[in-house]
Amino acid sequence: MLFVLFAGLLALAALRAADLGTLQASRLSAVAQNHQVVSGTVTPLRGAILDRNGDALALTEPGDDISAYEVSDPERAAVQLAPLIGESVSALAAKLTSQRGFQYLARQLPAARAQRIAALQITGVRLTTDNYRDYPFASLAGQVLGAVHLSGAGAGGIEQQLNRQLAGQNGQTSTVYAENGTPIAVNVTRQAVQGQDVRLTLDAALQQEAESVLAGVAKQYDPVSATAIAMNPQTGAVLALANWPSANPNHPGTGANWQDSAIQLNYEPGSTFKIVAVGGAISDGLINPDTLFKIPSQLAFDTRIIHDSSPHPDETLTTTGIVAQSSNIGAVEIGQKLGAQRFAYWVKRFGFGAQTGIDLPGEEQGIVPALADYNNFSMGNLPFGQGESVTPIQIADAYGAIANGGILRAPHVVESIGGVRQREPAGRRILSPTVAAEMRTILESVLEPGGTASEISIPGYTLAGKTGTANIAVDGKYSSTKYVASFVGFGPVRHPRIEVEVVVDQPRDGAIYGTDAPAHAWQQIMEWALRYLKIPPS
Repeated sequence: MLFVLFAGLLALAALRAADLGTLQASRLSAVAQNHQVVSGTVTPLRGAILDRNGDALALTEPGDDISAYEVSDPERAAVQLAPLIGESVSALAAKLTSQRGFQYLARQLPAARAQRIAALQITGVRLTTDNYRDYPFASLAGQVLGAVHLSGAGAGGIEQQLNRQLAGQNGQTSTVYAENGTPIAVNVTRQAVQGQDVRLTLDAALQQEAESVLAGVAKQYDPVSATAIAMNPQTGAVLALANWPSANPNHPGTGANWQDSAIQLNYEPGSTFKIVAVGGAISDGLINPDTLFKIPSQLAFDTRIIHDSSPHPDETLTTTGIVAQSSNIGAVEIGQKLGAQRFAYWVKRFGFGAQTGIDLPGEEQGIVPALADYNNFSMGNLPFGQGESVTPIQIADAYGAIANGGILRAPHVVESIGGVRQREPAGRRILSPTVAAEMRTILESVLEPGGTASEISIPGYTLAGKTGTANIAVDGKYSSTKYVASFVGFGPVRHPRIEVEVVVDQPRDGAIYGTDAPAHAWQQIMEWALRYLKIPPS
C-alpha cells in the first residue's frame, strides 16, 4: 500500500513537471521576465559648505528631473510646461514632436516647480527625484567653492577637493516588480551614509567686501583679472579669497572664468620679491636695516643698464630706504652682497618655486631658475622680482611669515569636516624672530613719509606693506604697456592680526603701479577688515 501511494505521488509530480516545463513554459517565461528584481542606488544628501560663522555657502535642496516619453499631445504639453521649465513654447513643442522616445526636459528642477508640473498630470511626463546643489550667495567665492556635475561629482574648488567627504556613500536597494510593473517589495541592502558638512575659514562678510572692492577696481581700471587675499598671518587661515571676474556655481556652464587667480596666476612679482634678498642678507649677517648703500643714478650690470622706476641723482640709502623707495639698483647691490648661491637658497627658503600646500585643487608653483641656470645677468634682475614667476598665494604666504615672527606655514581654507576641526598646518622657521621684527619695521617704512605708499594710511593703525610693479614679457621682450601691479601688507605692525594682498593683472588707463589700483583697494579691504574683526588700534 505504501509503495502504491508513493508511486502515485511521484506520477502526479511528473505530470505537474511536464505541464509546467512544456505546456505552460512560454507563459511562465513571459511572467518571469516581467516579474523582476531591480537593484537601485540611493544617493545621500551632499554635505553643506559653511563659512567660519556657520553661514551656508553651498546646500543640497530637494529637486526632480523632468522626463518625457510618448507624450500624446506635444503642443498642449509644451504650452503647459514651458513657463515652468524655463523654455520657449516653440522650442519645447519641437523637441516633444521630433523625438517621441525618452528624453529629459529638465534636470534637477527645484521641488516646488516640479510639483506644479506633477499637478498637471500630463500623460507621458514623469518626475524622478534628483536633488540639486544650491549656492545661496550666488557667485560669492565661486572659484573657491567650485560646482557639482549632474553626475553628483564635485568640479573645482572645495567641491572637488573634498568630494568624497561631501558626497557620503551611496546606499543600495532591491525592488521586486510584478508583471504589471507594480513594485511588490523594496529591500534596503546597504544604508546610505550622509555627506559630511565642511566649515571653511572664509568669512562671508569679508569675502563680500573683498569682491565688492575688486568689482570697483574692474569698473575703473578694466584689468584682465584681479584677485584679493585676506588671511590671519598667525595661523595661515584664509579669511577671504576673491577673484574678478567672478563665477556663479549655480550656473557653471555659462562660460564664466573659473581660474582661481589667487593660486593659479603665474606672474613676475616685481618689487614685492625684494624681501628675499633683504631678508636673506640680514639673516646671513651681511647687512642690517641701517647699512648704507651708494645708489648711482643708473647701474651697469654685465651688458645692461639698470634704472630705478623714477630718475634720481646719485644718492645714499639705507637698507630700509632701499625698500621704502623700492630701489631696483639697491636691491641688486644687496643681491650682490648675498651672492647667487645664497640668493638661490633664500628663494627656496621663502617657499618660491614650490606649492604652498593650500587645501585647494589646481595650485600652481611658479617658476624660479635653478642655480645652475643662472646667467651673467641673473643677479641683475632676480633680486628685484624680474626673471622668476610666483603666484599671489606664495607672496601672501611669504609676507605672512614675516608678520608672524618668521614661521612659514601652508595657508588653509578648511576649518572642520563633519564637525571635526582640522589640524592647522605645521610651519617651519625661515627667519629668526629678530630678523622678522626688523623686516616688519623695514616694511612699515613703505607707508611712512618718503615711502612709495606714503599716501596709504588708516587712522589709529600702524601698517606695513610693499608695492609691486612688473612688466609682462611678450614674445621674449618686456612690454612697455602691460603690467601686473600689486600690494601686500599687514597690520598692526607690532602684533599683526590681518594680512591683505591685492594683485591686478594688466590695469588700463596708465594705472600700472602698485601704488595705484592695488594699494587703494588694499586700503579699503584692510580698513574694513580691521573694523569688522574688531582688531584694537595700535
